[in-house]
Amino acid sequence: MTGMEPLVLFGIILAMGLSFVNGLNDASHSIATVVATKALSPFKAVLSTAICNMAGPFIFTTAVAATIGTAIVNQDGLTPLSIVVATGAAILLVFVATRAGIPLSSSNALVGGLIGAGIAVMGPAAIILPSLTTVEQVIFYGLIGGTIGGAGLGLFTASCKEDVRLGILLGAICGATLIIPILMLAGMLKLSGLLAIVLFIFISPIIGTVGAFSFDLLITHLFRHSRRNRVNRVARPLHILACLIQATAHGANDGQLAVGVITALLLSSGILLTFDVPLWVILACAITIGLGTCFGGWQVVDKMAKGITKIRPYQGFCAATVSSTLLVAVTVAGIPVSSTHAINGTIIGVGATRGKNAVQWRVVREMMTAWIITIPLAIAVAWAGYSVVSLAMAAF
Repeated sequence: MTGMEPLVLFGIILAMGLSFVNGLNDASHSIATVVATKALSPFKAVLSTAICNMAGPFIFTTAVAATIGTAIVNQDGLTPLSIVVATGAAILLVFVATRAGIPLSSSNALVGGLIGAGIAVMGPAAIILPSLTTVEQVIFYGLIGGTIGGAGLGLFTASCKEDVRLGILLGAICGATLIIPILMLAGMLKLSGLLAIVLFIFISPIIGTVGAFSFDLLITHLFRHSRRNRVNRVARPLHILACLIQATAHGANDGQLAVGVITALLLSSGILLTFDVPLWVILACAITIGLGTCFGGWQVVDKMAKGITKIRPYQGFCAATVSSTLLVAVTVAGIPVSSTHAINGTIIGVGATRGKNAVQWRVVREMMTAWIITIPLAIAVAWAGYSVVSLAMAAF
């Protein structure tokens, strides 16, 4: 028995709390569209989503947990105390955001917390930075994608006699964004750790928006001669299925946050010799995230389901299909991506098909601001928290 054991136990309890508030906030995203379109009643939506969130970690790999525990902060910066403080900072931010109805990313809050506490332990050297070659590759490919996208959409808008400058700008943004995951899937670009996490803060919502916008237009074209009631009848069960897949992928991605934290805690305290995730950790985190989902984050659901745009049944299917596909892909790749960003992006995408005035851009700006500041804010909170706690412990 070591002196660290009470701290380790407290850290495990905190990680369970993180998993719970994750289910309370992030898991609510999975049911936003089915609640908005009335494809399922709120009770059925919450119950089915909770079950899928619990199943997610067992269906997919623990690659995301390994990223959290080994690819963000150096092992010397991951002490039991720093991990506990980082987890506490993430819980605090997510809980406050949930109460305020803000869809904050649990993934980014935890990543920022680990970085902030790690810096407090050993300075900036705690951060595992990408190689210069990798950064140069990202910039190079981004410029190529931006040039191709800008030129392509610019020519298209010119042929349609629309705003060419806007077409070039949107094409450049989409091209620079889409080329990165395409090259990753093709095996030509390997990204991991902090660089992948930061890039996907911007990549996932753009992919979600573009993908859902395009898919919505495709479905509208294919069923243009069908009655709306018939389209809704066909889309409703598919929408429910897509949301269940989405919830399962969420459980395997965001649900792995606490798994990574607990395993890193056990490793840093010497209880584990290598980063091998125990089965009981996966099971415990799955249960707590399911419980969190059952309690629901209804203010978050309300903002996502109603605040961004009005969603029609077939549009809910389009949004859920694109976001579930994106979440499955990044989960398999081991990238801790915020389901918040992906799902909100798809909701914006389907809303934009009815024109720019169909989307409440004020709400979108509020959410994007929260996304951008989450990691820096978590870094500051965790750094300050570790400094205060370590000084208090030294005093006693």
